[in-house]
Amino acid sequence: MFACVDADTLGGVQQVTHTLAQGLALRGHEVHLVGLNQTAEPFRYVQRPLYERHVLRRRPLGDGPGTTRRRAGRLLSAIGPEYAVLTCPATVSLLAGLLPPGSRSIGQYHGSYEHARGHGGLAAVARDYAALDQAVFPSPQDARRFAEEALLPNTAHLPSPLRAWPDTPSFLDVPRVLGVGRLVPVKRFDRLITAFARAGRTRGRWELHLIGEGPERDRLRAHAASLGVAGRVVFRGRVTVAEMGREYLNGAILGLTGEHEGFPLPVAEAASYGMPSVAFDVSAGVRALVLDGLTGALVPPADVDAFTAALSGLMADHARRRRLGAAARAHAAAYRAENVLDRWETLFAQVCR
Repeated sequence: MFACVDADTLGGVQQVTHTLAQGLALRGHEVHLVGLNQTAEPFRYVQRPLYERHVLRRRPLGDGPGTTRRRAGRLLSAIGPEYAVLTCPATVSLLAGLLPPGSRSIGQYHGSYEHARGHGGLAAVARDYAALDQAVFPSPQDARRFAEEALLPNTAHLPSPLRAWPDTPSFLDVPRVLGVGRLVPVKRFDRLITAFARAGRTRGRWELHLIGEGPERDRLRAHAASLGVAGRVVFRGRVTVAEMGREYLNGAILGLTGEHEGFPLPVAEAASYGMPSVAFDVSAGVRALVLDGLTGALVPPADVDAFTAALSGLMADHARRRRLGAAARAHAAAYRAENVLDRWETLFAQVCR
């Protein structure tokens, strides 16, 4: 059983959860995916899900926490003993104490140690995750730091799985930089637009395509216009999972400019298509995906000048893009779904010992 706050909204945690649920169901496991809240505009990650889907709270404003807990208790009792994968502190807090006898509890934390420490999440993880059978983090360094700083005795690390593995990589010859993610302040796409505008002054054929939607769209459009690149920054909006492969095939570089990241799936997805990334070095998860100078470029957090220089260098050098991209694809093979699912099944066996 996997539990999310919002199981069907657009986001990295949700994509990972649906990928794992479908992959384990395909391997013959009975799988249930529980969302605490009903999503207003559901995003479809799997066309034909082989797992059961449940929603606890269909009217978020009308259901109090007591009602949600009662519904959760009835559902978990009906499902019976299970491996319960609780995907964030909120689901751990609500559901861990309601699991039927014989269940095994696994708490995930998809963010980075740096973000947890800076935004109050460290205390919640330290308080609630220690009593679980396993606490899972996105990178070895994150797991180690949570073990040391939050005094967790049960840490492990498992990367996020890729939804699919492309047969053919990108040729990286379309002059296009990609930014993938929700258009929200924390993703700092304004910095990506700024770096692209500066780098693009000598690279006039290049475009920046932003894939995603969100409340920052109008502000980002105005920012692009103020820098004189409105005609070369393309807002693509929401793109379905099935169509994302075409976007990566038609891109050359991925830019990652968020203030914090756990294990950013767009970097892994781009790498699977042989595409290098330029990223701010904001977490162990980013460092696990982008090996500086080998599979892409890492620059100091919020250093837009350094980001601009790294982006400009890759825009100017097709041979280097191909070289870094080939290494990125080889590195990303560890995140193929079958490899990550093998590790999950090993984890399930270990927590039963």
